[in-house]
Amino acid sequence: MISKRRMLLSIIAALLSALAVYGLYYVQLERVQAEERVDVVVPVNWIDAGKAITAEQLAWLSIPMSLGSEDMVYRMEDVIGQEAVIPLGVDEPILLWKLNKYALHPHEGQATFQIPKDYIKSISNGIRAGDEVWIYVSSPDGLSKRLFQEAIVVASVKTGANHEVDVPDDGDRNSIVRGNAEQMYASRRQANGMIEHINVNLTEEQWLQLDEMCRAGENKLVIAYHSLPTPLKGQMRNDE
Repeated sequence: MISKRRMLLSIIAALLSALAVYGLYYVQLERVQAEERVDVVVPVNWIDAGKAITAEQLAWLSIPMSLGSEDMVYRMEDVIGQEAVIPLGVDEPILLWKLNKYALHPHEGQATFQIPKDYIKSISNGIRAGDEVWIYVSSPDGLSKRLFQEAIVVASVKTGANHEVDVPDDGDRNSIVRGNAEQMYASRRQANGMIEHINVNLTEEQWLQLDEMCRAGENKLVIAYHSLPTPLKGQMRNDE
């Protein structure tokens, strides 16, 4: 009788010990799994190409760390305000190459138009691709005005030889791509050519309005530099 009781107690002790070990293993497994996951930014709804991305369209998705990559986005501020180069699917990790950081492409409803030279009276020579400009109409009747209340994005600026206007030193080129606001400022003081051709992103209504104002030849456009591209403006605020 005593032997059976001891055997039963031994079995119960072994079961309790096994249960304790399993419980400890389960807790450690949960902790390890939690440590091996990472949050990435994903859309909560379909985003068409060319659409500006808002905070309301984004969410976090937890994925195994082994599935993460350098191309994925881990901060929402790196996505908000940018545009989708290609359509983005729901709960699909956003990759950096799918974002249009500098908005050189036209937005939805826009197209890139080259403004005819005979429409232009003057262009600020500090303008670079990606900048925002104000467009004014200079009228011989004295009724000059700003044509559009909103700033217009420049897609490209070129010389008469069809070369992109840039800083002449190859080591300083493409400061806009590197997000270097200080170098961008320096490049505006060392232009390698006069701007002869300018391409801007406009809606159809904006282009028709501009064309109607200038095609008779009496009114001329004055294109003035307004501000840096959004990413560089953001960098300057952070530096401050």
